[in-house]
Amino acid sequence: MTTLTREHFNSVSKGYLPGFLGVEIVTVSREAVESRMAVRREVMAPNGFLHAASVIALADTSCGYGCIAALPEGAKGFTTVELKSNFLGTTRDGYIACRATPVHLGRTTQVWDAVITNEATGAKIALFRCTQMVLWPK
Repeated sequence: MTTLTREHFNSVSKGYLPGFLGVEIVTVSREAVESRMAVRREVMAPNGFLHAASVIALADTSCGYGCIAALPEGAKGFTTVELKSNFLGTTRDGYIACRATPVHLGRTTQVWDAVITNEATGAKIALFRCTQMVLWPK
C-alpha cells in the first residue's frame, strides 16, 4: 500500500501526541520501524531527566505504526491491549532512537518489541513490548 510511507506517518502525526512530542518516523515496513525524537525540555521530567512517558510514547508510536503496516488484508485497524517497559538508562540531550520489530503477526493479535537507545552512543535507555488486538469490520 503506497500510503504506508514515512512521509505518510509523519504527516498523520501532526496535531496528535506523536507530532507534539516531535516523533520522527525514519523508516517503516512490516518488518521494522525506526524512529527518533529530540531530547528537549518539553519531553523531560521536572527532575531534569528524560520523562518515562516520553520514551513510552516514542516506542508505542513506532510499534503502532508497524502494526498498521503489517495489518492482515481486510482488517480495519488495531488497539493496544497491553504494554510493558523496562528502563535501563536516561539522557539529558541529543536524540533518542527507537527500533521496533514484530515478534508475532497473527490474524487477531500482533506483538511488537522496541529498543530505545541514545542515538549518539547506542546506550540502551529502555526495552518495550506491546500487544495489539487486530480489529475487523462487523
